[in-house]
Amino acid sequence: MIEVSQRTRVRPASGRTEPAVVAFLKSLDWILMLAAAGLVGYGLWVVSGITRFDVPGEENYFVIRQGIAAAMGVVGLVSMAVIPVDLWRRYWKLVYGATLGLMIVVFVAAEAVRGSKRWLDLGVIQFQPSELGKVLFVLALGGAPILLVFMQPDLGTALVYSAALFAVLFFVGLRWRQLLTLFAVSAVVVAGVLWWLPAAGVQVLKPYQAARLTLNPGADPSGITYNLSQSITAVGSGGLTGRGVIDASQTRLDYLPEHATDFAFASLAEQRGFVGCAILLLLYLLVVWRGLRVITGASDLYGVVVAGGLVVAFLFQVFVNVGMTMGVAPVTGIPLPFVTVGGSSMVANLVLIGVLQSIHARGELGRAGPS
Repeated sequence: MIEVSQRTRVRPASGRTEPAVVAFLKSLDWILMLAAAGLVGYGLWVVSGITRFDVPGEENYFVIRQGIAAAMGVVGLVSMAVIPVDLWRRYWKLVYGATLGLMIVVFVAAEAVRGSKRWLDLGVIQFQPSELGKVLFVLALGGAPILLVFMQPDLGTALVYSAALFAVLFFVGLRWRQLLTLFAVSAVVVAGVLWWLPAAGVQVLKPYQAARLTLNPGADPSGITYNLSQSITAVGSGGLTGRGVIDASQTRLDYLPEHATDFAFASLAEQRGFVGCAILLLLYLLVVWRGLRVITGASDLYGVVVAGGLVVAFLFQVFVNVGMTMGVAPVTGIPLPFVTVGGSSMVANLVLIGVLQSIHARGELGRAGPS
């Protein structure tokens, strides 16, 4: 594997040598980079619409903060792309320890918000370690943080970690029989947590978490299912091209709770309609496609496993968030990548793109060979 820091030169077909930096830039997946840039730009445009009336007198309040987070994320993307992915494998214990440390700090230092300890107040910004932990978790190929995240409690992020873990096990070469056995055991555990244990008087989940996972959209539209009912209404009212920012009453008048976070996709559907949603989903599809290309072009098994875990985690977030706004997936609070208002999510997703770029670049440089 060729590392940028070694100033390796690659000899192209013409016989001339070129600087390692130039070779490295050529080895990046620029389609993936453009897709990520498109998601950042499109996401900021979406945020500008769905949050325009949230802070009176400051229409761009959330857009500015989301833009600052995007700038920080770009720094993370570049840093992760430059760092050889083999370095993470070499120091996986340190990465794993850092991931566990971040989760533990949350329990010690974070203030409870709506019954959950997820965010660290750093003064200027609030940081959610479990978002960045999605990337570190895959790099370290570890599983313990799932329990720590679940205990915050942050059920949605714990589910993302679980999806990534299954992907890691698949790409590492676990046999189908073993995967199916693990899946069956997981299904039994879920059934026990949701139904069998509560029937015996043992409550593992908080009541609101259990209600979200077993939700019937029409069960109580003025109570426990209010958010979901309003979300479905918003999605359906957008039609083909949307109602626009001014006439999107579900979003503008706050009938749809959490319209900038959990239900950002529903607000997008109301304001921009099917066309606006299709553009976003196509950009996601482009990232997933290029991510699959990274998997097939990785230079070693570690790169395959890490890229696979990250791509599946990314796809899982999109699927669950979009699905929950229409009542076909449980309401878990999983953020919509590059759109949900929240700096930690934006930074984490750009860091994820950076890791994929690092794996892709090393694969390309390895095939080119040194001079």
